Amino acid sequence: MPAARRLTKIGVVLALVVAFVLSGTVWLPLYSLGPGPAREVGPLIQVSGHREYGSSGRFVMTSVRFRQLTALGALLAWLDPDQAVVPRSDLFTPGETRTEEHQRAISQMDQSKLDATSIVLSDLTDYPREHRPGALVESVVTGCAADGELYPGDLIRAIDGQTIRGAAQASRLIESAPSGSTLTFDIRAGGEQHRLDLMRAPCGGKDEPLVGVSLISNFPFGVRIESGDVGGPSAGLMWALGLYDLLTPGDLTAGRTIAGTGQIGLDGTVYPIGGIEGKVVAAEHAGASVLLVPEGDLTAARSAGGDGMDLVPVSSFQDAVDYLERGS
Repeated sequence: MPAARRLTKIGVVLALVVAFVLSGTVWLPLYSLGPGPAREVGPLIQVSGHREYGSSGRFVMTSVRFRQLTALGALLAWLDPDQAVVPRSDLFTPGETRTEEHQRAISQMDQSKLDATSIVLSDLTDYPREHRPGALVESVVTGCAADGELYPGDLIRAIDGQTIRGAAQASRLIESAPSGSTLTFDIRAGGEQHRLDLMRAPCGGKDEPLVGVSLISNFPFGVRIESGDVGGPSAGLMWALGLYDLLTPGDLTAGRTIAGTGQIGLDGTVYPIGGIEGKVVAAEHAGASVLLVPEGDLTAARSAGGDGMDLVPVSSFQDAVDYLERGS
């Protein structure tokens, strides 16, 4: 074989080897999105100071799992019917680091737990009229003084030395502070006491001065929800149903495995979420007979399959409770 020809073949082989190696080692701005674990919510909810009621079935929250892809990984994910290949922009805010994304997702999860608890206690008790001292941080406005200093679930105990009885009082103290002034917050977070100073000033695209927090009153008794390292807002509906079932006689599950997903607002509205196709598969893997889905996600959920499961659209927490109480 002529030397030139042999060198050409060697070059082609080397190029193919390099291409193959790079296809599995060079990361692309693409991610696979597919079914994650489905977790039973009941064992993750604990209350103190209120009677608890058992259940013969299970409420499970569905989740999705995503991972960054190489070219080879993208090809394999594209061939997998349970995986979707999506650009980075579908999952991350532009310029956001992985650490920042993780913290944002955890804060969204913490907010979903607070919103779910607020809805249930407002329905079953005299909350928020009756509550323990303090104000809970429900959410934080990006770009304001509280951003990165306060987080959903932090308990504000005092502002400028004044003991906080509830959210209304805390809001009045904040709103009465002049623009440009600094407020001192005494908070409890993660079982520890902290003191921090925050300036009230225009922020978050608003002309009016803000510290940048939305507050709700402390709950009338202890509610603890363990979500571990799972993030995002879409477990809100299932946290609410799990807590409601725990605090009320009867059994909303009627012995079934009820899966569900949906972001929940403080008014009980259930909002559409992302990754519904993967969550349908996750519910199937969990053996669910019912999947509660936000009304706006029903068409996509049906296209993902769900054979053998009842796909039940809901637009509010009350829709879900009414369906389950009918035992349908």
